[in-house]
Amino acid sequence: MISQALANAVSHLRHCRRCNTFTEDEICSLCLNPRRDATQLCVVETPADQNVIEASHSYRGLYFVLMGRLAPLSGIGPDDLGFRRVLERATDGIVTEVILATSFTAEGDVTAHYLSEALRERGLTVTRLARGVPAGGELEYVDASTIAWALAERRP
Repeated sequence: MISQALANAVSHLRHCRRCNTFTEDEICSLCLNPRRDATQLCVVETPADQNVIEASHSYRGLYFVLMGRLAPLSGIGPDDLGFRRVLERATDGIVTEVILATSFTAEGDVTAHYLSEALRERGLTVTRLARGVPAGGELEYVDASTIAWALAERRP
């Protein structure tokens, strides 16, 4: 029973033509939702990252899911992640801001930097998720790198 359900899911699962997330339809329900802000495009690494942002209920724009991140040492480059599709999607004449929500790892930072340069060359506003001390976090349990970023990126 479970194996049949999994086989059925795999045979019907595809990538959304607009945002590249997993869906059973040609275009996913988020991309088809007229209440979403089509001027904002949030670029994430995985559908799991997209789900976490959605669970926050604080973002009403659209997404593009890379299905990975640049990893030059592993041979994963821009062509492997379909960066051309991201650039086409972001320059559709509707998007005005691209939010880069890649992970705060070396590969995530490289991915964000590469996309940021390419998107800014095309006249788009590009922002990156803030990083710092988590709400409710105690400083003694936060790593030194996060503390350093929080100090560097502090706001009045």
